[in-house]
Amino acid sequence: MKRALGQAAILLALTGACGAAESGAPQAISASYEVSRNGGRVAVMNETFETKDGSYRIVSESHAVGLLALFERHPLRLTSSGRLTAAGLHPQHFEGKRGDDDPRQVRAEFDWPGERLTIAREGKTDTLPLPPGTQDRLSLMYQFMFLAPDRSQRLEFSMTNGRKLDQYRYAVHPGVEIETPLGRMTTVHLVTQHRPDESGAEIWLAPQYRYLPVRMVVLEEDGSRYEQVITKLEIKG
Repeated sequence: MKRALGQAAILLALTGACGAAESGAPQAISASYEVSRNGGRVAVMNETFETKDGSYRIVSESHAVGLLALFERHPLRLTSSGRLTAAGLHPQHFEGKRGDDDPRQVRAEFDWPGERLTIAREGKTDTLPLPPGTQDRLSLMYQFMFLAPDRSQRLEFSMTNGRKLDQYRYAVHPGVEIETPLGRMTTVHLVTQHRPDESGAEIWLAPQYRYLPVRMVVLEEDGSRYEQVITKLEIKG
């Protein structure tokens, strides 16, 4: 999703302190998703979220299935770690790779005191200004737990995927019912605001499960449609 970075007035984390104070953080979360491309199943994703001594760690592993497994033999492993704050997750390190020798691996280091973000990909390293409340692509999915997103009409935040830093804007639609493998749910539906020539995304959050994502759809610029749907979810603490 290509957007100018601009002035990152993050509403997502900084305005969510009240939600964090009310709910706190669970000790552990285990979630599984099925991933499809243009209607065909391509991967199984397993994620864990853990908190301890004021810190958090998230690990996500996607294993290719079907024909794709012939070409992608190593799982895509994403990790995010950092601190827990009054406003939720405060990332310090993000990494994505398929094995240690993966030339496509990406990394992001968050220097909050120095207000700098260092991203490394394809042998290149860049240092960028770090807007307040920035999330990485993995921590963002769990940052919603510390908010009350259905109380807003729009969410705006900065996020890095280890390759770049972009600003995202979502319109918020509460009370949307969907069917999932875990049953029918009333969700908060987030829809990206983007130009016709840009890719877009939709996220469905389940208030009954701490506003965790239970479905996501990404439409790429080439017309490809990726969908991620929850199949298993356990929350402890």
